[in-house]
Amino acid sequence: MAVPFRRTSKTRKRQRRTHIKLRVPGMTECPECGEMKLSHRVCKACGSYKGRDVASK
Repeated sequence: MAVPFRRTSKTRKRQRRTHIKLRVPGMTECPECGEMKLSHRVCKACGSYKGRDVASK
């Protein structure tokens, strides 16, 4: 079985794992009510999307 000649350094190991992390969702402020909402989604508080009321239909 093959064994690495040198030990993998902490820096090299961490560089390889940089993409393994938690991401914060892209939150924006609703222009209608000011609540924080996910981008490109209907606002849960007031039901508006792109300046129109879409949840009341």
